[in-house]
Order: sequence, then C-alpha cells, then structure tokens
Amino acid sequence: MRPRRPIGIPGNKLLIGLLGTLVAIVVPAIILPTLVCRKDAYDLPDLGTVPPFSLVDDQHQTFTEAALRGHPTIVDFVFTRCDSICPMLSARMAKLQEKLSDTRAESIKLLSISVDPQHDTPDVLAAYAHRFGAHPDKWRFLTGPREDIVRLVTGPFMGLMRPEGVSPGGAPAITHSPFFLLVDANLTVRGVYDSRDLPKVEQMMRHARYLARTGGATYKFGN
Repeated sequence: MRPRRPIGIPGNKLLIGLLGTLVAIVVPAIILPTLVCRKDAYDLPDLGTVPPFSLVDDQHQTFTEAALRGHPTIVDFVFTRCDSICPMLSARMAKLQEKLSDTRAESIKLLSISVDPQHDTPDVLAAYAHRFGAHPDKWRFLTGPREDIVRLVTGPFMGLMRPEGVSPGGAPAITHSPFFLLVDANLTVRGVYDSRDLPKVEQMMRHARYLARTGGATYKFGN
C-alpha cells in the first residue's frame, strides 16, 4: 500500500492565492481614497485677476492686493448706513466666519468692501465690524478714495456701485451687488454666488475649502 501524500496546495496556486489576497487588500486602499478625492474636486472658472490696489482697512492699516495672496478670500460689498440688503449680507458673513473657523478652513479669509467710502471711515467700519463680531485675523473691512473703490468694485469684481438718492428709511440708496465672490491664492476670481441663495452659499464654502486644501495657503491676511 502506497503511503498517502500530504494534502496541500501546489506552490504556483499558493502564490496566485497570495497575490489575489494582496490585490484585494492593497488596491482598494489606494483606489478608494483617490475616488473620494476626485468626488471633492471642482473645475472652478477663471473670471479674471484682481489687479494692484491700495486701500485702508478697519484696523487703520494699508491693505493691498498682496494681502489676498496665498489664501482663498470671500468678498462682499456693503455700507454701514444701508437699511436694505447689507445687514443680511453681513449676518451671512458672520455665519461664514463661524462655519469656517476650524483648522482646515483657517486660511479662508473674509473681506467686505464699503460702497459708501466717504462716510465709512476706518473708525466707522471698526464699529460696524464689532457689531457683527468680526475677528480681524479672519474678516476685514475696506474703505478708501471713492474712485479707487469704484474702479475695483465695477472692474475685476464685476459689481455695481451707483447712488440712487435716499431710501424710504432716510439712508443713502446705493445700488450694489448682493453676490459673494471667491478669490483664490493667486488673486484669480473663481466664483460668484448669490448671498440670498443658501444652497449657493453652501456650495461656495465647499469651493473655498477645496481651494484651501489644494492651494498651499500661507494664512497671511493684511499687510
């Protein structure tokens, strides 16, 4: 009677089995994170570049385009005597400041530009900033010569800045944009979002986080 051979797996089959197990473990570990990252990738438009400018912020500091370089910035347009859309705009910005306060969003900054610069001095803007709980390391307010503001607002920021007399409440009526703009670390405008549309505001935050994650932000804000 012949002795029985040990029961086992031939070498080539064992090797194939090990390779199959390795592929089953390693490939998902590489491919799945890649797919997740692709899901959060956005093809944002190029809407032009913010040119050189020099204004003054609510901290009495000179504020130039260099202060926007190296991080994403969300921009809006308000004025302190506004009794129409501005309180809502600034309240939305205050909420953005709160929602973008985690470490991953640290580099995202907020910028409000006054369309009533003759009245909105740095001190007036500082009081307005305090009213909405603005933190200067996150959110600044700009004023300066009217012609410089007009050139910036109606040029690269594609907005309006047109006096329309006096509102029913007695405040100046100045037509201006109700939109947020998103500027990337290279001073390129990458999106325009209706502040009155909450899904659009949520989309803007996702886009800003994407730019913060992929843009090599330096967290600098102000000069």
